[in-house]
Amino acid sequence: MTSQPAPTIAIACGGTGGHLFPGVAVAEQLVRRGCRPLLLISPKEVDQQAVKTASGMDVVTLPAVGLSRGHSLAFLRGFVRSYRAARNHFKTTPPRAALAMGGFTAAAPILAAKRLGARTFLHESNTIPGRANRRLAWVVDEVFVGFPQAAARLRNRCVLLTGTPVRRQFQPRDAYTCRVALGLDPKRPVLLVMGGSQGASGINELLTRTLPLLCQDAPELQLLHLAGPNDAEKITAACNQLRLKAVVHIFLTEMELALGAATVAISRAGASSLAELAAMRVPAVLIPYPAATDDHQSHNARAFEQTGAARLLEQKTATPESLARPVLALLESAAARESMQAALAQWHSPNAAEQIAEELWRNAVTREAPCSRPATDEQNCPPSSTAGRHHFSAA
Repeated sequence: MTSQPAPTIAIACGGTGGHLFPGVAVAEQLVRRGCRPLLLISPKEVDQQAVKTASGMDVVTLPAVGLSRGHSLAFLRGFVRSYRAARNHFKTTPPRAALAMGGFTAAAPILAAKRLGARTFLHESNTIPGRANRRLAWVVDEVFVGFPQAAARLRNRCVLLTGTPVRRQFQPRDAYTCRVALGLDPKRPVLLVMGGSQGASGINELLTRTLPLLCQDAPELQLLHLAGPNDAEKITAACNQLRLKAVVHIFLTEMELALGAATVAISRAGASSLAELAAMRVPAVLIPYPAATDDHQSHNARAFEQTGAARLLEQKTATPESLARPVLALLESAAARESMQAALAQWHSPNAAEQIAEELWRNAVTREAPCSRPATDEQNCPPSSTAGRHHFSAA
């Protein structure tokens, strides 16, 4: 008797690292179940670089473009072309299930998959759902959320609180080994600065003004800075002028090494970054991106701050002094770092990727209806949440 081929499960996850990497985490779990998942990504460089390390998965680049002011026609053209490209691919290899991770690559392939009879799902990682997910929520069969606050904002009767998936390599690591691997002194504290997969000019500019204060009060400090494509030279020059030991990268694929090396981090507050900080137990000062849609990063950061899992600093009111204070407080106090690490542990959802993959696999293989089984993994839920499935009115 010949075995049946594994069903195709599509994951639309391109556009930013915050959409891509949680999707890859779910895909890794599907690979472990004998599936060869299909990743649908954008032409952006962050997507193309990141998937180079993805093994056991098929990858299709869709001609999607993000929606920006004054470019709605380009967005619509990209949407139509993406829908046609996904539909044509699915006709050759029909998916039994499809998952959207949000962002501008999500809607077209999910609608194409649904048209061909696939079970459809989406994951919303932020407290405030993005535009694509808000529009898709009423179409798909089931919704997964990273924060409990998101559930009531999505119009679907079947919502499962999972947390945000992180890849398997994100777990506490030996700082000495990580620092050596990155070219840092293994015995000196490390400040990690990261602004998301494409850098953050606001954080970069603020940090260059803050560095003299940090160097004065923490002379042993080293800097590991993920500066993005525009500011790397400027950051390097500032560090050289202060004779500060620094490793500056435009982009780093081995984020687990960066987080493993860090004593303290300065970070944006995208949900994927927060999930990785929680998984690696890295104390952080969060500076939310002020132009994020619906200010969702501020809401994410506030949820962490309220439980003691991070410090929050608003970019519009930030000064070198207001940034230096919490960074130095965490660098100088092991007790403060340990307290924050304990709070971060409560935000880590270690089974999120596995839980979502299992739900996709179960629907793809058995065609069992979504929400037909209770979910009761209380260890997998963020703080202030209720484990299990939640049914909401679509009204």
